[in-house]
Amino acid sequence: MPAMLDLPALPVTLQVGLRVVLVVVIALVAFLMARTAIGVGVRHLIDRSATESGGELIPPAELERRVTTIGRLLVRVAGGVLAVIATLMILNLFGIDIGPAVAGLGVVGIAVGFGAQALVRDWLAGIFVVLENQYSQGDVVRIAGVDGVVEDFSLRRTVLRDLDGTVHNVPNGQITVASNMTRLWARVNLDVGVAYDTDIDRAVEIINRVGAELHADEDWGSRMLEAPTVMRINALADSAVTLKVLGQVRAAEQWAVAGELRKRILAAFASGGIEIPYPHQVIVTRGGATDPRTAPPGEG
Repeated sequence: MPAMLDLPALPVTLQVGLRVVLVVVIALVAFLMARTAIGVGVRHLIDRSATESGGELIPPAELERRVTTIGRLLVRVAGGVLAVIATLMILNLFGIDIGPAVAGLGVVGIAVGFGAQALVRDWLAGIFVVLENQYSQGDVVRIAGVDGVVEDFSLRRTVLRDLDGTVHNVPNGQITVASNMTRLWARVNLDVGVAYDTDIDRAVEIINRVGAELHADEDWGSRMLEAPTVMRINALADSAVTLKVLGQVRAAEQWAVAGELRKRILAAFASGGIEIPYPHQVIVTRGGATDPRTAPPGEG
């Protein structure tokens, strides 16, 4: 035993008792120090991660929640390790051979490790989700092939609710790519098709005017960071010339703004005489024969 636990001037029984008390006190002090260090360290890591990712400062309530979530797990692990060490030391003080116990703990640890691989993987993935600030409660994300609003998350699983109202529980270990659709800002991304005989410059002018009016609107302007505009001719499709419309909006507003923009573009096209294309089918016949599908009634 360490020299600090040697008390030669006292009876053996009292020595053992005092050594046990001293081991317990040292374990408690170490636990309190570890808990404080873990809380400070986790808070620092989360703040630094949010800053380095270019994100906004995490709200105090969310920061406390994240620190508590990770800190609780790490404190429990540290407490368990200290408790095992203290127990083994106390058994040794009573003259019990702790060699078999240490070997047994090793075997049990290996067995538990194999049996709880999925759980450990979920916890590790959850720690990185929190530390790296990948998403927060209320964000709209796509993880493990599921889209939805993050209703709750812990170190083991993330709870999503999709547009149908269905709740999905996704184990964090299954998350290989986390796509956050509401981080800081978003983008309206529309493909608007017009007929081939349309004056493209006029169509572009109408769409840009609608975007500017929407941005200037008192109700909608606060949701947008810039007016949606036509960026390019995106495709020459079978029945339409497709125009790419892009505009930056505030986080989680892209769907509402896109819906209102479509509505206004449709009305502006109708009043401006711009045709919304529809599929066309051209039938070519050979040798002057009439295609039965296009022949007048009573012929063919």
